Amino acid sequence: MADLAAEDESFEAELEPALVKAETQYTAFELQAMMSGKQDAANAIVSIKPGAGGTDACDFAEILYRMYARWAQAHDFQVEEQDLEPNLEAGIQSVTFKISGPYAYGYMQSEIGVHRLVRISPFGSGDTRQTSFAAVDVVPELDDNIQIEVNEKELIMQTFCSGGPGGQHQNKTQSGVRLIHKSGVRAESRTERSQPKNYKNALDLLKSRLYAIEEQKRMGDLAQRYDSKGEIAFGSQIRSYVLQPYTLVRDERDGIDVKIPAVMQVLDGDLDEFMHAYLRYKTARQSRVAKK
Repeated sequence: MADLAAEDESFEAELEPALVKAETQYTAFELQAMMSGKQDAANAIVSIKPGAGGTDACDFAEILYRMYARWAQAHDFQVEEQDLEPNLEAGIQSVTFKISGPYAYGYMQSEIGVHRLVRISPFGSGDTRQTSFAAVDVVPELDDNIQIEVNEKELIMQTFCSGGPGGQHQNKTQSGVRLIHKSGVRAESRTERSQPKNYKNALDLLKSRLYAIEEQKRMGDLAQRYDSKGEIAFGSQIRSYVLQPYTLVRDERDGIDVKIPAVMQVLDGDLDEFMHAYLRYKTARQSRVAKK
């Protein structure tokens, strides 16, 4: 078509939209080619937990939840909430949800780590900046072909009331389930009214997390992702969202140089530039390791 346009200017009007379409298709193909891990094509189970920063951190955790939900909806993915613990004053104490769609885990693995927010606190009395943190973890949803055996003797089961902050919808039965593996890995579910259903959800999530740890061990990244995760506080963040005294979202990881001034656009779910940069960085790193 480009050759035809060079000979006949009437083809130029058709060339431009065709070029845009070809670039979009090529980018999608390039990104999927980078997601060659065993579970990259799987659905993603995402957990968000606030860190240092008090109520601001709880509010930030809820902002991140909304951000990922917006991103998923923009890509025609489905979001299913599996567990949510609200914070009494504002925000959430924790949330776990599933993003269903092709390569959801492949894209969302770029979000694993500590996120940092700098802004004027809406919960404070002054006008000083407040820094708060939240941790994001992502594991693949295991398909039926992968069997993870968990000995029930290695589990501690805790039950709790699974209702919200109170009122007529408060669940007064011990239907919420928390499972703690002997390794320290834990999972919980409170969204179902039935304790057996919450037990199954928690067990499925626990198996996914145990599988993810084993895969990271095999790839040699366990210390980076888990053992060295450390405190959810300053110095450990993978990304910063700065609203004061300037606006900027910046990836803090070495080898990924992405900076976007439009913070609210990112918080509304525009994460593709960060995700794509991470995938290119990860692919290049794996290529260097393979050559060695």
